[in-house]
Amino acid sequence: MFNDNGANFLYCNANHPNFHIFSIFIFLSFPSLLLPSLLRRALVSLGRPERLYSPSRPGHHSSPPPLTHTLHTMSDAPAQPPAEVEGIKDQLSQEKKEEKKDAPPTDADKSKMDGNTKSDGAEPSEKVKERECPENMRVWIDDCIRRLETILLNPNTFVMHLMHMNEVIAILHAITPIIMDEGSLAECEAPCKVVGDIHGQFVHMHMLFDMIGRVPQERMLFLGDYVDRGPHSTEVVLYLFCLKIRYPSRIFILRGNHETPAVNKIYGFYAELINKFGYPGIGMWYDFQSVFNRLPLAGLISKKVLCMHGGLSPELASLDTIRSIVRPCEPLDKGLLIDLLWSDPTNKGDGWFHSIRGISYMFGKQIVAQFCEKTGVDLIIRAHQVVQDGYEFMGGRKLITVFSAPNYCNQFSNAAAVVCIDQELKVLQ
Repeated sequence: MFNDNGANFLYCNANHPNFHIFSIFIFLSFPSLLLPSLLRRALVSLGRPERLYSPSRPGHHSSPPPLTHTLHTMSDAPAQPPAEVEGIKDQLSQEKKEEKKDAPPTDADKSKMDGNTKSDGAEPSEKVKERECPENMRVWIDDCIRRLETILLNPNTFVMHLMHMNEVIAILHAITPIIMDEGSLAECEAPCKVVGDIHGQFVHMHMLFDMIGRVPQERMLFLGDYVDRGPHSTEVVLYLFCLKIRYPSRIFILRGNHETPAVNKIYGFYAELINKFGYPGIGMWYDFQSVFNRLPLAGLISKKVLCMHGGLSPELASLDTIRSIVRPCEPLDKGLLIDLLWSDPTNKGDGWFHSIRGISYMFGKQIVAQFCEKTGVDLIIRAHQVVQDGYEFMGGRKLITVFSAPNYCNQFSNAAAVVCIDQELKVLQ
């Protein structure tokens, strides 16, 4: 119909002969319009599409922990853990209280009795205490590790063929208190093997393990960048998390620049989770970021070898500066956190330079020498850069860059390497 100006308009006249037919058509069509939306909501409430997981599929010998997972907005606080994991956390805290009660008073306790307190950045004890996985988690975690290793038999196997989504979320909840107990500067003793970037290359990572040994026989420290680029980002990070839960004193996992939401949402990890888990993968991505925000920013081997993903920072005055970093934290566009994840060494000069990456800095040989002299560190090991031989000495042989992803992105013909440090703090050739 038209008005006086010739403009189209629509109105409903109850006295029109076709009015009741039109009303019946709208009434019958309305449920069909809502049906796709209702189905999507039902799938999200179930946790994942049914086609991605079948309890009767061969290889599923342990049922996933009971956990309901819903999509949520980005937050540093993860969703409520399952009762099983929550009970384990209570057990761990109770064991700590009992150990502290039965243990003889330490020097720190004596100083507190005398009225003297040390700062939060005080030097840790000479020996890092060995921790063990709680007995009620070992069977489940061992089974998770075994299932993930079946990918080596068929590289076309992915995590959604091996685990329920609830089981993945349970792993994230289980590792959170473990990495929070280590501090922002994770400390361990030599001998130790330092691994660089992995970037989702699950099969190549295990080829390195075949040459250098495996956890728990070997103590390992990983420098970050587990996700993006490669086809098995989710599988790599879950495998390392399972090893950390099972052998917390034999493996140390640091944060890389790709363990930040601004990077891994663009370079593959976000899309990978959606491809593998459907719409619930979006919520899972937020849960991974919550864990990444709690990873240590640097590592220290026998108080003499400093490890991080990126490099030094103008704000890094001492090792206590790293110890004082409060987690969870998310790096912004500049500052100490960004530099630890993004800075690079350079041979162009001895000072600080603007980075060609457009973020953080580049630092010269003199900066490395001054930092080592000031902090008593003998060697700095970092990753973050593709080097042709897998490793490269810089900064007057006081700094090593190591990269552990061979044929990176199928665009480089680079080798992979691991830095092996023996009991006497010597780098093995």
